[in-house]
Amino acid sequence: KMEHAMETMMFMFHKFAGDKGYLAKEDLRILMEKEFPVLLENQKESLTVDKIMKDLDECQDSRVGFQNFFKLTVKLTIACNDICNTHEEEGKE
Repeated sequence: KMEHAMETMMFMFHKFAGDKGYLAKEDLRILMEKEFPVLLENQKESLTVDKIMKDLDECQDSRVGFQNFFKLTVKLTIACNDICNTHEEEGKE
């Protein structure tokens, strides 16, 4: 199952990046809206594409490569886990 998850992440990046091999700001916006809609609407802090792009765009070339895209997915997964743990703890009280 983990291998399938990894393949899915690679496929999704390349689907939105196309032949150019990176995500431009508009590509990232579309990907976030289509693939993370529930997560984005449930955020306490507003996650704007501008802020996300700024955080991921280390070279400041308005491009996000696969490694930085994967860092984003890791951060989002950690945030989801934290939310789940918080809800579990609240349920025990």
